[in-house]
Amino acid sequence: MLVLARKLGESIVIGDNITVKVVAVENGVVKLGIDAPREISIIRSELIEEVTKSNQAAVLHHGVNKEDIDSLSKLLGK
Repeated sequence: MLVLARKLGESIVIGDNITVKVVAVENGVVKLGIDAPREISIIRSELIEEVTKSNQAAVLHHGVNKEDIDSLSKLLGK
């Protein structure tokens, strides 16, 4: 992991087409602006974790087995 220090208004560039800029710092919270192409998915990590836990709970509750998951993955082309 690369760790960088940035001040308000400063930015970093990732690749050729993603820019992350510090747009505000308030009460210990840093607000970032991200400029990226529409085909780049930007999702907060806590939302991914929440969905993953919810999916795992559903699998346990409904008794979905590995074969069902493999079949669904093949059907979805994953």
